[in-house]
Amino acid sequence: MVTLLDREFYLTEIVGRRVYLKTRSIGKLKDFVIQENAGKVPEVTHLLVHQPYGDPLLLLPWDKITLISNTEIVSEITSADGYELNPLDNHIFLKDYILDKKILDMDGHEVEVVYDVKLLFQNERLFVTDVDFNRFRILRRMGFKNLANYLARYKEGGSISWLYVQPLPDTIGSFEGNVKLNVLKENINDIHPVDLADILEELEGSQRMAVFNQIEPELASDTLEEVEPRVQRELIRSMEKERAAELINEMSPAQVADILSALPASEADEIIEFVDVENKQRVQQMIDQHDENIMLYSTQLVIKRPHDTIVRNVINNYRDVAGDMDVIMYVYVVNEENILQGVVDLRELIAAEPEQTLGEIMTDNLITLSADETLHDGLDMFERYSFRAIPITDESDHLLGVVSFHDIKGIKPRLD
Repeated sequence: MVTLLDREFYLTEIVGRRVYLKTRSIGKLKDFVIQENAGKVPEVTHLLVHQPYGDPLLLLPWDKITLISNTEIVSEITSADGYELNPLDNHIFLKDYILDKKILDMDGHEVEVVYDVKLLFQNERLFVTDVDFNRFRILRRMGFKNLANYLARYKEGGSISWLYVQPLPDTIGSFEGNVKLNVLKENINDIHPVDLADILEELEGSQRMAVFNQIEPELASDTLEEVEPRVQRELIRSMEKERAAELINEMSPAQVADILSALPASEADEIIEFVDVENKQRVQQMIDQHDENIMLYSTQLVIKRPHDTIVRNVINNYRDVAGDMDVIMYVYVVNEENILQGVVDLRELIAAEPEQTLGEIMTDNLITLSADETLHDGLDMFERYSFRAIPITDESDHLLGVVSFHDIKGIKPRLD
């Protein structure tokens, strides 16, 4: 079992640390050997150790390492015999082959230069997660680590996930070959949550967690909603409870309940303590399944406008208004008493003439749910009509809320 004081670090921070066989110093870390796996981030398999006085380079297996601290690396091996590097073997040396190489996009255009490489320790294994092209990183290699980290914060887009890197060419070596991306330059810092979900589902556990930990919270939350339930639960169970809470607070209460209800009660209870106060009660009700009334899954954050509102005004203000709403694909037409009169699909809104009113283009043949219907009723309604959201009204047609298909898809109703 290996102990690391830091879960993530940069290659140039660790190269040069003294290496010990048990308590005997035998040299310094020169490089890492990595193994590429199709569609996955590379994994460190060996450490290359430089011995003094002309002794041969050593290749220590990763599974023989017991400690990596801020100053030293310790192996359980007691003798260097049999661990000498064989120059005839084919190895991919991370520092020697990747550092200072040009990064090319898929059209062969030079993007940047690799100034550093980020590594992540996860489940007893060490992975390469990013190539870093932030020019300030070179200061770290000169011994100015704190200054490098401080300046690097002010340069956006300073790294590329290894998921964007094509398999390294056979010709790559100390002086030949380049790092090539599988995306164009303008796309290197953009990937859709659905695509990320597909990638995560293809990875095995340790690889999956290593990649997921590198995603920014907002994107990670969106991605978590897109992956299949089995992977959702695995990710939630594997991460720190505080990070899990940070992500689920970006999700709807229904999605949170769906994920937590599949966890052991003790784990769900720990995480739910971090849920925002205004959502905690709703989440707990859903988990306990004491009440599956469809209103539990509804939201009040929808776009409502009077029937005489001009289409041009809605479109001009749409971006500002939609940012605070849970349901943005429909505009609900209501009167002063909040009685639902019609619904306008976003696509119909865009296709309408700018001077038309919502009353002229709205659909008034409404499909709604009532406040006493259940989650099962809602799922049936979505399956029958393929709507993206359905309003909930009372017997007088007052708009009580709206339930979005996105918020309840994949949730299994209780079987009585």
